[in-house]
Amino acid sequence: MEWSLKPAEELAAALRAGAVSSVELTDEAIDRIEREDKAVNAICVPDFDRARAAARAADRARARGEDRPLLGIPVTVKESYDVAGLPTTWGMPQHREFRPAEDAVQVSRLKAAGAVVLGKTNVPLGLQDIQTFNEIYGTTGNPWDHDRTAGGSSGGSAAALACGFGALSIGSDLAGSLRTPAHFCGIYAHKPTLGLAAPRGMVAPPGPALPVDLDLAVVGPMARTARDLALLLDVMAGPDPLTAGKAHQVALPPARHERLSDFRVLVLDEHPLLPTGAAVRAGVHRVAAALTGGGARVEWHSGLLPDLAEAATLYIQLLISGAVARFPIDDEQLRARVAGLSEDDRSLDAVRLRAMVFSHHDWLAANHRRELHRHGWRQFFAEFDAVVCPITPTPAFPHDHSPNPMERRIDIDGAGYPYFDQLVWAGVATMPGLPATAIPAGRSPEGLPVGVQLIGPMFEDRTPLRLAELLEHEIGGFQAPR
Repeated sequence: MEWSLKPAEELAAALRAGAVSSVELTDEAIDRIEREDKAVNAICVPDFDRARAAARAADRARARGEDRPLLGIPVTVKESYDVAGLPTTWGMPQHREFRPAEDAVQVSRLKAAGAVVLGKTNVPLGLQDIQTFNEIYGTTGNPWDHDRTAGGSSGGSAAALACGFGALSIGSDLAGSLRTPAHFCGIYAHKPTLGLAAPRGMVAPPGPALPVDLDLAVVGPMARTARDLALLLDVMAGPDPLTAGKAHQVALPPARHERLSDFRVLVLDEHPLLPTGAAVRAGVHRVAAALTGGGARVEWHSGLLPDLAEAATLYIQLLISGAVARFPIDDEQLRARVAGLSEDDRSLDAVRLRAMVFSHHDWLAANHRRELHRHGWRQFFAEFDAVVCPITPTPAFPHDHSPNPMERRIDIDGAGYPYFDQLVWAGVATMPGLPATAIPAGRSPEGLPVGVQLIGPMFEDRTPLRLAELLEHEIGGFQAPR
C-alpha cells in the first residue's frame, strides 16, 4: 500500500493498529522526494538521516506503549523556522551558512508530539513574495503546472504536501503566506488568530530567537484535509513558555455549530478595490451553493461588514511600514517620491509608498483605526459565524522573476493590475487578526486548483475549521496533481 498521500489522521490510526511502521512511512516519503522533487523543488534542506533516526525512535516509543498526537508521522518545516543544525537563510545569500543551535518553539512542539521531520521547504527571498524562489535554493514550481508559481511564502510547504512529501507542514502568514500557496496548490491551510501560536524561532537570520509578539504575522498548519489542520493546530497552539506560557494555557472554545445547516455565512465575491477573476468567482459560488444546499443561512450583503476599502488601506499601511522597519531602504529617495504624489492619489500604490515613510505617530493612528475595525468584526460575528471570500483574485500565475516586484503586474481575466494589489483579500483577515482557513474549491477551466478562505471570529478558530470539514464532505477536498 502507498501511504504518502493519505491524511495524517489515517496514518496515525494505521500506526496505532500496527499496520505500518514509522520507518516504513519515512522511507516511502524519502523515496518519493528523491524520485519526484527534482521537477518541483519543494524540499530545499533535506534531513533524511535524522528523519530515519527519529522514525526508529518513534517505533521504539510505540512499542513501549507511548501514543502521542503525531508519533511517527513524517512532516516538513518551512525553511524560515530554526531547526538546530540546519541552515536558516530565508533565501538570503549572505546568510547561507547560518545554523541556529536551537529549534524554534513550533519545531520543538512537533518533535514533542512525535513527528518525524523530513527537512525544510523552500521560501522566497526574505519571505517577501507571492512566489517561491531565491538564489540559494532556486525556484519551486506548482505541482499542477511547473511553469506557474506554488505561491509564497510557504510555497515549498504547499507544493510538498500536494506531492505527498510528508503528511503535514508548518508555515507562516503575514500576507497570505499560508492561504495563497494552499489556494494555488489545492491543499488546506489555517491562519490562526493573531497570537494563538508562539512564533519564537521563526526569525530572519542572524537575529536571536526572542519571545516577541509579532504584528500581523502568525505561524500555522498546512495539511491535505481539514481534520488534519485541526490536529496540527492543537499541537501548535499556545503561548511561548518563556513569557505568557508561564501563566496561561490555551482553551479554544468549541466550534459554534456541528451541522452545516446551523451556520450563518456571509459570502463575498467582489472587493471594492480589485476585480475577482472568473475562475475564483466560480470557486466562491461553488462553496456558496454547497452551503445553501446544506441548509446554511447564506447572505451576500451585510451592513455589519467593516469597510473593505478602508481595511485594505490599513492593512497595507501596517504591512509595509513593518516590512520597512525590518528591512530598511533608502529614505531620501522614498521621501522624494512620496512628496511627488498628488494629495488626491488614493491608489494602493500610493498607499504603499506613503507607508514606507510612516512615522511612529502615523503607525499609532493606523493601529487605532484597526481597533475600530476589530470592534466592528465583533459586532459582525454576533450575527454571522463565518465569511467566505477569495484568497487572491486568480489561480496560480506564471513565474515572474522580474527584479522589481513593484513593477510586476497581475493578469485578471486579460486586464493588468499592480502585482501587490492581489493582497487585499489576504488583508481582510490579517489586518484585524482573525482566523482564516483555506480550502480547495474546485478547478479552473485550465485545470488549476482554486481555493477560498473561511474567516471566523477571533480566537474561535475551531469554527472555520469545522466549517471547512463539513464543506470537504460537500464539495470534495484535496486531489493529487495529475
